[in-house]
Order: sequence, then C-alpha cells, then structure tokens
Amino acid sequence: MQEILLLSGPNLDLLGTRSPEIYGSATLEEHVRAARDRAEHSGLSLRHLQSNFEGDLIEAVHAARNVSSAIIINAGALTHSSWALSDALAIFSGPKIEVHLSNPAAREPFRHVSTLAGVVNGSLAGLGALGYPLAVDAVVALLAQR
Repeated sequence: MQEILLLSGPNLDLLGTRSPEIYGSATLEEHVRAARDRAEHSGLSLRHLQSNFEGDLIEAVHAARNVSSAIIINAGALTHSSWALSDALAIFSGPKIEVHLSNPAAREPFRHVSTLAGVVNGSLAGLGALGYPLAVDAVVALLAQR
C-alpha cells in the first residue's frame, strides 16, 4: 500500500485553541483524521508527524524518500523562513502538496512568501478544514498520472 507522509510544523499541535478566528476550532488530530479517512478511502495509508523543530521535519522528509509515495505538508511559520526544509523537499521525488488553513496572501506581508512554493506540486490555502482532504485528493490524482 502506498503511503502519504503528512507533516505538521511548529505550533500546529495547538490547533483548536490557538487563534481559532484564523485557524478554526478543529484540532490537529481532527485534521489528520479527515486526511487519513480520505487516504484510506482511496487505498492509501497516511502517516503523520508533527514537530515544533525544523530538523525533525527535515529528517522526516529525508526518511520518506525510501518509504512514502507523497508528502503533504503544513509547515506553519517555517513556510516563510526555512530554505533548509525547501531543499529537503526538493530532493523528494514524489508528489508534494503544501497546505495552509488560512490564506497567507491575505495576512501579514511576511507570510506572502513561501520558501516551499517552488518545490511543491501545488498549494491549498485558505480553505480551512477542507484543505487536508483536498490535499489527499490532489496526491491521489498526481500518483495516478505517474
């Protein structure tokens, strides 16, 4: 069975209580469950890792090269600053989808830049809880094209 690696960056472990007016009231576990349900419905497995540490996410991307068929990533604030994470994702050959609950382009200017945008197949932003299952749908479609 093909695996999707879902990566969640810093502070996403606080979803549901952190700025619900921006990120919604759903917890990270609820988002992961929705993505996992969609993946399993499509015949894929989903493995999730959340870390508040950039290096953990980079190591997970490196390890995924031998295990996972695709990566979905919500890097949180690392989206706007981590060239190292961007470099790691660039090496991964499978489909990569970037997800954001809010719309970074409609927020503070520093959030308008994504260091990941140039190395992912696509981005879903501003769709709230819909973003995670839609990211799985995108992965399924991209894997079918291979």
